[in-house]
Amino acid sequence: MAFPERFSNLPEYAFPRLRALLDHHQPGGDPVAMTIGEPRHEMPPFLADVLNAHIAGFAKYPVNEGVPQLLNEIQGWISRRYGVTLKPENLMVLNGTREGLFNAALALCPEHKNGKTPVILTPNPFYQVYAVAALAVGAEPRFVAATAATGNLPDYGNLPGDVLDRVAIAYVCSPANPQGSVADAAYWRDLIALAEKHDFRIFADECYSEIYRDTPPPGALEIAAEMGADPERVLSFHSLSKRSNLPGLRSGFVAGGVECIRRIRQLRAYSGAPLPEPLQYVAAAAWADEAHVDRSRALYQQKYALADRIFGNVPGYVGPEGGFFLWLAVDDGEAAALKLWTETGIRVLPGAYLSRDVDGFNPGHGFIRVAMVNLIDELQDALIRLRTCLYI
Repeated sequence: MAFPERFSNLPEYAFPRLRALLDHHQPGGDPVAMTIGEPRHEMPPFLADVLNAHIAGFAKYPVNEGVPQLLNEIQGWISRRYGVTLKPENLMVLNGTREGLFNAALALCPEHKNGKTPVILTPNPFYQVYAVAALAVGAEPRFVAATAATGNLPDYGNLPGDVLDRVAIAYVCSPANPQGSVADAAYWRDLIALAEKHDFRIFADECYSEIYRDTPPPGALEIAAEMGADPERVLSFHSLSKRSNLPGLRSGFVAGGVECIRRIRQLRAYSGAPLPEPLQYVAAAAWADEAHVDRSRALYQQKYALADRIFGNVPGYVGPEGGFFLWLAVDDGEAAALKLWTETGIRVLPGAYLSRDVDGFNPGHGFIRVAMVNLIDELQDALIRLRTCLYI
């Protein structure tokens, strides 16, 4: 019996790899999970009443594109946050950003670009759905190093012109997972100009946009609008998982040009799973409220200060500009993760599990990713134990 070859070179996903590395060893202390980006701050307490008010909606099939109230609240949030005015036809409701980042590639990547196999650009390290989306559409994934030398963001403009002419989609995550770097307005302007020159789309993964130190990260749609770029050029992906501490809600959206969204809607009408209607009303209420986001952000800002204080004297330490991951330099990420687990019980993710070897170099090899999702007292204890184990 034949099986597809297009996924045959995919490595094991990060978390099964981690279990294989650690689970046959006993933890060296009380286990502390710092591997997955699952927020543990309080979810908005008023949402239970919203869910109860709409509970009867589970008895019917939900609207694929999103109920009007949800689309209206997303429009309002984009207008307040980025100063960009959109219509409902510019929006598609998603089951979180991962589903959207995958399905948008299925809907929008052409079979050929200038008569050749299309290229999908991916930062390296990266959120793993980017790579599997490229393979699913028969494109060539091109992994572009995002290291300290490039500001921990991919320098797509440095690629050869013949490669750029084949690019169909470029993924960018800002604030970046895992490094916490932020694409500033100049970065977005350069990338959008490059996309206009070589005629490709930008998929802006901005699900960490509301977690930052001081200044709100600029949005790709915001900069594209200021530039007067082709409205079909940029798609922006957001979710409530990080912003509102609702990873289990599985609610997000993609915003973009009318034709791009039309094609995404059409594909999802066949193959997508619409968000249940009661959950759409819960999502609408979450997008309408900023007070809970401000409270949560203040907690993350405390965590930034805590990490800076604990690791500030560690050579090579760079605190994140946004998001909630520490990207800590070590000699070998797997060895460091195993040492932490067996000596302290702290569980982190080796950086190489989030990146790929390119020309013999893996930009995640010498790093570990630490998710600062724990409550502050547990986090402080864990970070001190981590520093003592690896850096003293």
